Amino acid sequence: MASEQKFVDFIIDQIGFSEQVTSKKMFGEYGLYFGNKLFALICDNKLFIKPTQTGKEYILDFVEASPYPGAKPSLLIEEKLDDREWLKKLVEITVIELPEPKQKRQKNISAN
Repeated sequence: MASEQKFVDFIIDQIGFSEQVTSKKMFGEYGLYFGNKLFALICDNKLFIKPTQTGKEYILDFVEASPYPGAKPSLLIEEKLDDREWLKKLVEITVIELPEPKQKRQKNISAN
């Protein structure tokens, strides 16, 4: 089942940081970005946050699950989606701990 745009909009609104958080549609599901960092996926109308040590410590009793078959496990967030401040704090500490994305290498195209 593909995720619905209204669920994505709800999550983005709950997170706050309206200037920095964007979504990108990917294969019927969505990636959430804070600036240029991918920090979460929305699959089947469920929120999956990339796992970080600080995020796990913040949640305490966390649940890990794969957002889709073959994916690395993420932190499945279901219980506290309505708690704006909690969710905003989780995103904030997660993004701080995530590494900067790797720069894409440009291919050298030379004419012979």
